[in-house]
Amino acid sequence: MPRPAKYDEISILKAAGDIVALRGPGGATIAEIGHAIGAPSGSIYHRFHTRDELLGRLWLNKAAFFQDRWTTALNEPDAEKAGLAAALSLPRAVREDFKGARVMLLHRREDFLSESWPAEMKAEAERLKAQLENALVRITRRLFGRNSVFARQVATFAVLDLPFSAVRRFVAMGRVPPPAIDDLVADAYKAIVSQHRPKR
Repeated sequence: MPRPAKYDEISILKAAGDIVALRGPGGATIAEIGHAIGAPSGSIYHRFHTRDELLGRLWLNKAAFFQDRWTTALNEPDAEKAGLAAALSLPRAVREDFKGARVMLLHRREDFLSESWPAEMKAEAERLKAQLENALVRITRRLFGRNSVFARQVATFAVLDLPFSAVRRFVAMGRVPPPAIDDLVADAYKAIVSQHRPKR
């Protein structure tokens, strides 16, 4: 049997994520990542051809983690409950992967994107973008019966912008969002949606 790789992608990406969470993307040099796991630079380049590819894979993995939980929550049959579940998925996911939240919420998407990405990574970025856009269209129609510009703005604010803003301040301070934030997000979400849903 072949020996398992000493420095695998998971350990390299974890080290990169820890560094980015603490010092930002600029601090995640190949040398620093290698030092964190005791790996020579060559072992890292064996897994990732470039630093851009490594940071890009980190961003894609974290984006998928948070976004998949958000879109899965939208599968709730009742539209209003689906939107609420999606909104609450963000603070809960932040608690589950706090360092990942610092990667995603404190830095720009552009800090990780690169034209030198392999085709499969570019395709994954496009998939995530399309997944988000399609999910917003669906929940807008389910909540408000239409997909007008204003309805989309309201839905996006209620299910995405609101919870994002609620947790970002805590993440920036290095604090896990307390459970009380969930109640505040839920109250605000319900007020916004009830105000704009068609009257029966």
